[in-house]
Amino acid sequence: MNNDIIIKIYKRTLVASLFIVGISFFLFEKPRPIALGYIFGVIISMLGLKLLDNTINRAIKMAPHKANAYTVAHYILRNIIYFIVLAISAMADYLNFPATILGLLMTKFVIFTSAIVDKDFTKKS
Repeated sequence: MNNDIIIKIYKRTLVASLFIVGISFFLFEKPRPIALGYIFGVIISMLGLKLLDNTINRAIKMAPHKANAYTVAHYILRNIIYFIVLAISAMADYLNFPATILGLLMTKFVIFTSAIVDKDFTKKS
């Protein structure tokens, strides 16, 4: 993937996340678990995007049969990481589970909305 696109996604995710965390402090009586769960989910989501980027960049340099096995293994690894994050969020009292799910999905929301709204999204800055 293009590193400029990853940086755009990270910046837009951080801006949207700051907005959401700020709003949560005004909307909820106890915003700390919601904010912590959301931040936890966003950080893992951004790391998952970087893992996906690294997987793609390495797989394109491999033979097709090796690349297939490599990408499947890393797909399973990313999903195990997401499962662990969700399990931790479900068990921890200081993290809000729905907020963690929203945080995990935030990078995807940013990518979808950027692709729809920003016509120059895939171009270099």
